[in-house]
Amino acid sequence: MKRPSRTDETITLAVLAVLVVGVFLVLQPFISAIVWAAVLAATTWPVFALLRRRLEGRSGLAATIVTLLILVVVVTPFVVVGATLAENFDRVSVFVRGFIEGGPPDLPGWVNKLPLFGERIAAYWASFAHDSSAMFVELKKFVEPMKDFALKGGAGIASGLFQLTLSVLIAFFFFRDGDAIVARLRGAVSRIAPDRGLHMLQVALATTRAVVYGILGTALAQGVLMAIGLWIAGVKAAPLLGLATFFLSPVPIGPPLIWIPAAAILIYQGETGWGIFLLLWGALVVSSVDNFIKPMIISRGSDLPFILVLLGVFGGVVAFGFIGVFLGPVLLALGFAMIKEWAGVAHPAPAESPRSTDN
Repeated sequence: MKRPSRTDETITLAVLAVLVVGVFLVLQPFISAIVWAAVLAATTWPVFALLRRRLEGRSGLAATIVTLLILVVVVTPFVVVGATLAENFDRVSVFVRGFIEGGPPDLPGWVNKLPLFGERIAAYWASFAHDSSAMFVELKKFVEPMKDFALKGGAGIASGLFQLTLSVLIAFFFFRDGDAIVARLRGAVSRIAPDRGLHMLQVALATTRAVVYGILGTALAQGVLMAIGLWIAGVKAAPLLGLATFFLSPVPIGPPLIWIPAAAILIYQGETGWGIFLLLWGALVVSSVDNFIKPMIISRGSDLPFILVLLGVFGGVVAFGFIGVFLGPVLLALGFAMIKEWAGVAHPAPAESPRSTDN
């Protein structure tokens, strides 16, 4: 067989490069959804494998059931929040109007005694504390920035919800054709790195599962517990604040940003007992999940440093939207584990691959 000329090889490489660029441009808007779908499929594969065995090997039916279950878990919180959003908005509006008309409470006396800025803070606060018109003028400065933030935030949430729903639908095909995908992935990895390729693939799977179970499981537990505590305390916006806790969970000191202001509002409204209850519930119940369960789960597959979780959360949000809250730490954990393995620092025990969990 005649060997291709250099010109033919150059043309072939050029055509291949154009094809790769074209494929990337087509898939670029959906990269985050595809990556998160792969993460979902890898982490929930044992459930799919068990269901497929119970259904006597019917992959399509098992994939459909698991996909619907994931879709219900993902979409249901947004449906509940959406159903109560108008009611919650009305309550917030009433509270804000009452706050403006009645004015904020006087500052404690010790604020005036603070060095350097105490007297200035007290004087500034007193200038509008009992003057609703002055307070309205002061708050008006923040109306436009808050409106822009709300519009951008709403657009970001809508886009993120679309990506999240799309990722669940893509995961269906990863479930249905998972065996073929894993076989081709193993073949490609074996050709690229024959000696340690499969081991690196197993490490990647173990790391992904550990981080997703730790971060996503912790977020789900904290969101549910926060909603329960708020509901017990009589806070009407419990579903909305529970969902906010879910997304803030991976952020350091995220959940306290929900239960501390909620408790302060209850105390301000005269519900001192329920405010103290909410403070104790947040500190002893909600935060205990983050302090004990997350480290225990993540340590099984990846000793991910705190700074990587922090960078993963914020960098993931910038790169992928709110779905990046969970995708960012997973990607950084994978990179961290791969670097450790490549450098020969650690050799964790091989984890089950999607194919092996089905046997």
